[in-house]
Order: sequence, then C-alpha cells, then structure tokens
Amino acid sequence: MIELSETTSSAIAAEFVAERARHGSPAMGMVMTMVILVDEDSAHQALDDARRASHEHPARVLGVIIGDGRGKGRVDAQIGIGDAWGGEVALIRLSGEVTKHADSVVMPLLLPDSPVVVWWPNDHPVDPASDPVGLLAQRRITDAASVRTGKANALRRLCAAYAPGTTDLAWTRLTPWRALLAAALDQQPLKVRGAVVTAEKVSPSADLLAAWLADRLKVKVTRETSPGPGITSVVLQSKEGPVEIERLDGRLATFRSPDNPDRPVALKRRDVPDLLAEELRRLDEDDVYAATAKKLVAQYGRTQQRRTPSRKATAS
Repeated sequence: MIELSETTSSAIAAEFVAERARHGSPAMGMVMTMVILVDEDSAHQALDDARRASHEHPARVLGVIIGDGRGKGRVDAQIGIGDAWGGEVALIRLSGEVTKHADSVVMPLLLPDSPVVVWWPNDHPVDPASDPVGLLAQRRITDAASVRTGKANALRRLCAAYAPGTTDLAWTRLTPWRALLAAALDQQPLKVRGAVVTAEKVSPSADLLAAWLADRLKVKVTRETSPGPGITSVVLQSKEGPVEIERLDGRLATFRSPDNPDRPVALKRRDVPDLLAEELRRLDEDDVYAATAKKLVAQYGRTQQRRTPSRKATAS
C-alpha cells in the first residue's frame, strides 16, 4: 500500500494511473466503483469483504473513513493494486472541514461510464438515497443486522425511506429461503392458509421474510421467537398439513411436507462477501424487495394503531 499524506482526489487518481503503469497494465478491466463508508474500527474487515467480492466483480474500491470534523480539512490515503484484489483499492481518511463534503472527494475518483455502488457495512443514513454520497450511486447497500444501536427499528426506517436502487443485506440473506419455499409450493401446490416464521428476537431478515410471505400469499403470517441462530423455521399451514423448513444449527435444514418423507437441505448462513457478490450481480430495480418493503411498513403501521389507545378509551 502506498501512503499519501495531506493529499487530494487528483493526486489519488494520478497514483492509480502510475500504479497501473508500474504493474504493466494500463487497463484493469474494472466493471464498477464501490464506495464503502465505514468507521476506523470496521475498515479492515469491510475492505477484506470487498476484496473477496471483487474476485467476481473487479472494481475500484474506495474505503472512506469520516473522522473528526473539527479543525483544518485533511485527506490521507493508502493506495494499492494487485495483492489478491480484482481491481484497485484506496483507503481514504477524512478529517476536519472536508468530512462534511465526502462526496466532493469521492466524485473525481469514480470510474467513468460504469456503475457506482455505495455500501454502509454498519451504521447508515436514515435515507441512503438522499445521502450526498448515496446520490452518486446506482446501487446503495445497507445492513440493518449490523447497526450498533436501534437494530429493531433500523429495517423499518430503511423500508419507509425505500427508493429504487436501495437494498439491504437482510434481504439478500433470504434468497435461499425464498427459493426453497417457492420450490416447495411449485412441487406441491397447496392452498396456504397461514404461515409462521420463527427466528431470533431481533432479526431483520425474519421480519422481511414474514412481510414477503404475507405480500405474496395474501395470508396472515405470525412471527415467533427462538434462540437462533438467525431464522430457525418457516411453516406454511394448509388443509393437507404443514410445509415446514426447520434449520436449528445455521447450516443444515430439514424439509417436511404432507405425504412425503423428511429430507435434509443445505441451508448454510452465508458470509458478507457472498452476499455482496450476489447484490453486485444485478444493479437494476428489485420490484419484489420494493413490494416487500412497502408491506413491512404497512404491517408496522397497523401494529402501532392497535397498540395506541383511542382518545375515547384514554378519556374514560
């Protein structure tokens, strides 16, 4: 990694060009720019996750650490090419006045004529689509399961602020579950009368799964709690009997359906690099996630109405 102290965006861009020339490859074949907005403590892990995802999607990765906003503006950077990366990487530290203008530092470093993805590995803005850096991107990725405080409400706020191009890794974690459930009903088309999703008390993925089932099947979905890890079971109730996927160890699930023997199904909890790689395969609008986010917000609103006593009841 090459160290640049008290630098500028143009100096960072020039160093990228010089590094490519030193490696004998003026064109790296990168397909996108990924901007990671992360704190100092999480920067190493986030860059490692992005490095592993870059094997499938070569990218210019810009890790941006927004530090103390007091004092004179300063930009420091570490730049690297190669070393198991599928593209280029820069870890950029901002301090002082420049922390308020991270987008002005990032913008000159975006690859021309290619998509931009912004990822918040931990804490994220309430509305990623209106964030100054988020506005530069075609895809904005958050992770409600990784926020430090307010996990229970993080996903609800994100869904309420949903905009095309915004997604959350809590949704990505559901891909194998949704595929199994859809396949189960294709193989044995039953009239589903209700469903139960059981998971850890705070599980954004379980909340999304319940909203997805309610939206697609038009039935009541009950959310129950278990010790985990993550989602432990989904039961679809029908007149013929339940269709159930149960996963107690986070790795292997058991699939049960009426008049059929139980069978094991691989359903391992996936790492962040695998989730990122899946999200980067498609940068267009996800209509199913949009509908699910809308359903989750509507469900939360109805729950709040039931919990809030009417004025008449309060007065009495």
